[in-house]
Amino acid sequence: MALTNTLSSYGSITRMLHWLTALLVVTLIPVAVIANQLPYDTSEQLARKAWLFSLHKTLGVSVFFVALVRIICAISQPKPVPLHPERKTETFMAETAHWLLYGSLVLAPLSGWLHHAATAGFAPIWWPFGQDLPMVPKSDSAAALFGGAHWVFGKVMAASILLHIAGAVKHQIIDRDATLARMWRGATAPLNAAAVRHSMMPLAGALAIWAVTLGAGAAFGLYAPHTASVDAAALEEVASDWQVQDGTISIAVMQFGSTVEGSFGDWTADIAFDPAKPGGIAGSVEVVIAIGSLTIGSVTDQAMGPDFFDAGTFPTATYQADLVAGVDGYEAVGTLTIRDQTVPLTMPFRLSVNGDEANMQANLTLDRRDFDVGNNMSDESSLGFSVDVSVALTATRSTAD
Repeated sequence: MALTNTLSSYGSITRMLHWLTALLVVTLIPVAVIANQLPYDTSEQLARKAWLFSLHKTLGVSVFFVALVRIICAISQPKPVPLHPERKTETFMAETAHWLLYGSLVLAPLSGWLHHAATAGFAPIWWPFGQDLPMVPKSDSAAALFGGAHWVFGKVMAASILLHIAGAVKHQIIDRDATLARMWRGATAPLNAAAVRHSMMPLAGALAIWAVTLGAGAAFGLYAPHTASVDAAALEEVASDWQVQDGTISIAVMQFGSTVEGSFGDWTADIAFDPAKPGGIAGSVEVVIAIGSLTIGSVTDQAMGPDFFDAGTFPTATYQADLVAGVDGYEAVGTLTIRDQTVPLTMPFRLSVNGDEANMQANLTLDRRDFDVGNNMSDESSLGFSVDVSVALTATRSTAD
């Protein structure tokens, strides 16, 4: 049996790649549908949901590489001619559907892979080559763009698969010809010399369909960053002795063995501080954080939910502390309130003061269970108990001083 194609039959390599692709696709599509519908209220449910999404992503990457090999083989080998070249409209539609299918088998998994690389957290790809891609940033806008494109290409792929199956059924049941037999067992069909001519019109038709569907996705806002399920609380401006000019409050937590990082976009700091004091209490600070301003990759909505920060009920977190000068630096000694839980917290920090400008950095670790965050996630392998917090800011002394 021939390995490569002829003008009248498909070779064993093409047929093997065809059915391998079909097996992968008919597995990953229902896996994605089921995974999307599953709840994730407990550790066990989240682990099951993540497992299915990891399976879907891993199969998707496999489809991408198999499709590339299949396209290379299709380009480098003769293409068996249509059995009914006289049916020009049918032939045009069949070849357009083939172009749509070939392209979607590359574009759908590639856009999904790019979305995965641009998003922090949740459901890794099962392979040893890492989760990131070169030149793909962790970005909400990039994730939204690639996620929307994945949705569009996925729908085009599903439609082209249905058309492909419908055509095969028609050829088998109505036409009773050798179309399916050529791909199933490598049967040879009579060669019609008039059918050897190839046209680029089906490719043009496929490109037009992709352009229309991508344009429709843009019109429906599929490529815009996801709007948070909870609006961030509007924080009042503070009249502080030291005004924060730039700063970040970021967090990191382990989920399924991978680090997921996020940061709060809106917070205020009321700082009273006198670096001239040699010891004891050198000042005070009150930090108010808008919980709804947190972005933490693909799990942002989950983090805002009632089982975690419950941002709808508890829109802010507050840290109040005295700034205490010691022999080796400074400490903020006070309390942190998240949800309705207030916990004593001492935070050592590094401080450098140059005239009227101060730079501060601190790193600490919290236990989410102290604040009733994620109590339904009792299995640390699903969601770590420890949350690493990093604070960095630059502040200038108020001119009022």
